[in-house]
Amino acid sequence: MSHQQIRLRKPRTKQKRATGNSQSMNSRRTNGRTIFQKGRNMEYKTLGNTGLLVSRLCLGTMTFGPGQGIFKAIGAVDQRGADALVKAAIDGGINFFDTADVYSAGESEEILGQSFKNLNIARKDVVLATKVYNRMGPGRNDVGASRGHIMDAIEASLRRLQTDHIDLYQIHTNDYITPIEETLRALDTLVTHGKVRYIGVSNWQAWKIAKALGISEARNLARFDTLQAYYSIASRDLEREIVPLLESEKVGLLVWSPLAGGLLSGKYSRTHQKPADSRRTDFDFPVVDKERTWKILDVMAPIAKAHGCSPARLSLAWLLAKPLVTSVIIGAKRLDQLQDNLAAVELTLTQNELRQLDEVSALAPEYPGWVLSLDGGDRLDSAVSRFEQMIVRRR
Repeated sequence: MSHQQIRLRKPRTKQKRATGNSQSMNSRRTNGRTIFQKGRNMEYKTLGNTGLLVSRLCLGTMTFGPGQGIFKAIGAVDQRGADALVKAAIDGGINFFDTADVYSAGESEEILGQSFKNLNIARKDVVLATKVYNRMGPGRNDVGASRGHIMDAIEASLRRLQTDHIDLYQIHTNDYITPIEETLRALDTLVTHGKVRYIGVSNWQAWKIAKALGISEARNLARFDTLQAYYSIASRDLEREIVPLLESEKVGLLVWSPLAGGLLSGKYSRTHQKPADSRRTDFDFPVVDKERTWKILDVMAPIAKAHGCSPARLSLAWLLAKPLVTSVIIGAKRLDQLQDNLAAVELTLTQNELRQLDEVSALAPEYPGWVLSLDGGDRLDSAVSRFEQMIVRRR
């Protein structure tokens, strides 16, 4: 049996999914093993190079809470609404839930923890992820990835989530002050004490992730098992440097904002760029090349029509076809949004459809990538044609 994929049952017949255009995304290595759960369409994948299984879709809870500050534009889901979304996610096969201490100043964590209690969901049956870094108070040390803040933040998150451990604890963003080793030693302490089981990072540069992995190996510290990063068909920047790194080091990829902040939801178009009651109209984030996105949506339209699905579902299916992607984080304010997203795991795109989507969304050539591709083109060419041509010319 291949170590790359385990099947508990024979899944329904599917066409083989193609991968993207970049060399890294075409690799046969998948950074995890995929299984199929009997009786459900949801697929599960190991969390990076670990044995922990997580659903290919993860319910993000940034919408949970009163929606104060920047979160007002994102959503304001109360406890009752959150319970309904969590139940629908569980019913759809999701076992992976992602939050952060900063979401609605901790109220997202509180609501998610209470939902598990209200729905009588056993703690062992869910994989719970949260994050630390962002400012949680007025004090000088109420922010960052220092040992001090991490130790304070974990206790607060455990209390809000009503649990004794976090499955995946992630550094939310880059701390340019704290030495990497200090952060890693603090996380290693949490793993040793059983308060955290796996660790991850979010929004870091490739060089810094590589440095952290090297320090963990050299110092025998817990290593980052995942990267949570922005990735969508509208923004494929991480394929340049980060994807090859994750593939090489067997670090799992968790995708945030797979719909580019709603730009791929179906509400937006070249002629309808500011629809009412839409997140991006008031909170234009994340950064996206809009003109490029309109071209992508033009190609997506007939494909979505052929499958009778929304552009949102098609965008998620494109991501799920990427072998390196461990789980795609989806967020919702309403049940109908969540149900549409859940259906993405049942959408299989043809080789030709994936080719069209890959081509229209392909990254522009950038140095040194185009040089490496050119110079390395004949590395496995048995005819060594360029060398022979040079010899002929010299004669």
